[in-house]
Amino acid sequence: MSNIRLFFKESLSLNLTAKLDKSQSHYVNKVMRVKVGEVFSLFNISGEWEAKILNISKSIVEFSITKQLRQKENIKDLWLAFSPIKSNYFNFMIQKATELGVTKFLPIIFDRTIVRKINKERLKKVIIEAAEQSNRINVPSIEEPRSLKEFLSNQKIDLIFTDLNSQNKKIDLDKLSANPTCVIIGPEGDFSEEERQQILAFKGVQPIKINENILRSETAVISALTIVNYTIN
Repeated sequence: MSNIRLFFKESLSLNLTAKLDKSQSHYVNKVMRVKVGEVFSLFNISGEWEAKILNISKSIVEFSITKQLRQKENIKDLWLAFSPIKSNYFNFMIQKATELGVTKFLPIIFDRTIVRKINKERLKKVIIEAAEQSNRINVPSIEEPRSLKEFLSNQKIDLIFTDLNSQNKKIDLDKLSANPTCVIIGPEGDFSEEERQQILAFKGVQPIKINENILRSETAVISALTIVNYTIN
């Protein structure tokens, strides 16, 4: 069995015959040198499946699904609300958050946010590649940027607030519900005092101090998600 895993956005089922797109065909055929008759895996929300190459014509790979390798995952929703940051660090943050199990990304425009637009299509590619690499089946979604006020008014979540001013260093499991757990990370200049008060007033919030030092946004994301995963899993 090849170690190649590719996300396939269309429906997958036993005995399905279909074709990879141009980019994936190039990767399988030209980069990984997989030949006719050999196998690789495809996944999406339905699970993970073994695919056998039937034909390679005009550099396009045709395949058939031969068996299911894994069923769809039933996992607790883990969301990340964050401020967009500069491109290279942003890609790294999204990649690592995907590896750490985030199921939804929610960009927030804070008072001190510097980067106020995102390239969703580019970020979706980063997310898919990270899901392929990290052996995940479900691929996280990413929403359009919104204000903090809009975010707080429309969510039924258990909110983990990474607050440098908090003295609390542990997540209280008894306060977590069946709702998604959402970690909120501030911008590079930290939350304003008004934003802190808005977040602290949110029903179901748990402020937590994740480190004594001031962390970069991407470092704070990795640290906070690691703490949450250790606590809830």
